[in-house]
Amino acid sequence: MTKKPKKINRRQFLKKMSIAAVGTVGFPSIVPASVLGKSITSAPSNRIVMAGIGFGMMGIPNMRNFLGKNEVQFVAVCDVDDNHLKQARDIVNKKYGNKDCATYHDFRKLSLRTDIDAVSIALPDHWHAVPVIACARAGFDIYGEKPFSHDLLEGRAMCEAIKRYGRIWQTGSWQRSVANFHRACELVRNGRIDKILKVEVGLPSGHHDFGRTKGQETMGPPPKHLDYNFWLGPAPYAPYCPARVHCNWRWNMDLGGGQLMDWIGHHVDIAHWGLGFDYTGPIEIEGSGEYPRSGVWNSPTRYYLTAKYADGTPMVIAGGHREIRSGTKWIGKSGWVWCDRGGLEAFPSNLLKEFIGPNETRLYKSRDHYQNFLDCVKTRKKTITPSEVAHRSASVGHLGVIAMELGKKIHFDPETETIIGNPETTRLLDRSYRSPWHLNF
Repeated sequence: MTKKPKKINRRQFLKKMSIAAVGTVGFPSIVPASVLGKSITSAPSNRIVMAGIGFGMMGIPNMRNFLGKNEVQFVAVCDVDDNHLKQARDIVNKKYGNKDCATYHDFRKLSLRTDIDAVSIALPDHWHAVPVIACARAGFDIYGEKPFSHDLLEGRAMCEAIKRYGRIWQTGSWQRSVANFHRACELVRNGRIDKILKVEVGLPSGHHDFGRTKGQETMGPPPKHLDYNFWLGPAPYAPYCPARVHCNWRWNMDLGGGQLMDWIGHHVDIAHWGLGFDYTGPIEIEGSGEYPRSGVWNSPTRYYLTAKYADGTPMVIAGGHREIRSGTKWIGKSGWVWCDRGGLEAFPSNLLKEFIGPNETRLYKSRDHYQNFLDCVKTRKKTITPSEVAHRSASVGHLGVIAMELGKKIHFDPETETIIGNPETTRLLDRSYRSPWHLNF
């Protein structure tokens, strides 16, 4: 009688193989399915078992992208809103034609599972750090959203946790995986416009009513399908109102960071890539913002920041200022390069025909942001937007928020990540957590 091969998960398989391969040179990270028996469609070393945490906005489209990959098996979903949880579970079950998708209310219970390789996390900004550190400690690789963190010291803790536990991280700064952004950055990095004199980054302004709850600020009991206290988590307590929660939470500074922080991980991330500033930050930043006079949406609707880097390069980051074009523009001594989701332009225009030679700087290339994450889960190589890169992009925004709120220039040491000459201001790099939550790292 032929015994049916025992199923083992990818993490168990790779752990066993890594032990067996001690002293073996060049052990492959991808193993043929035939090694484990023909009855198993995909080898554990190929199959990536995933779960999702948070499905109020980006969680669903991110999960759908992963479900479209043959090597992914989605097994669990987690959300504190029962409506979101049911929607996510039903999508997974429909994909596989069964009812096997597990549901969780608490990410901490999900993190106890030993069969999960990776998680996709899409939570409000105030909930970025705690679940990420818990999942890193649990041994999960993580696809997470931008901005990387809700404050600068949170971001540093997240980076250290990802490093300590040897996890793969991919940020949802997907523009790096799009050809026109990659092309623009290679032109700039290879000196096609000579020395950079200035960088202009144009971001959106105002408040977009994503959740269709604008003006719904009457305080009252939360709906039964939402565990509002858990949803608030480490953020300061505030009574429930529809305008404060799903989709529109980002306009409240206790929960998000307005348009500045929503987009900092896109266009400023690209600005850093073109400058070669992935692992550093500004030494100075100042600016101003226009804030609503009342209401729960209290993030700036219009803002203008000027940052300076150690080599003297100035960067303007603005929303609601027509003179700063949407997207990222590098202005050099001999021309300029601009890119946005709408295209790629340069002056002189023949720069766009320039060939980048094999001995010049060639930037990391990814044609599919989600596939890049999955490939790196298997190979253990860095993704195109690893944690430290995402942290440095977000840090510019965190410093900008402090500069706007204080109304004065901030002097910053990007090596020690401290504000120079003002210990009191340095404390603003961190937020207090509401009990019982804390950064357990």
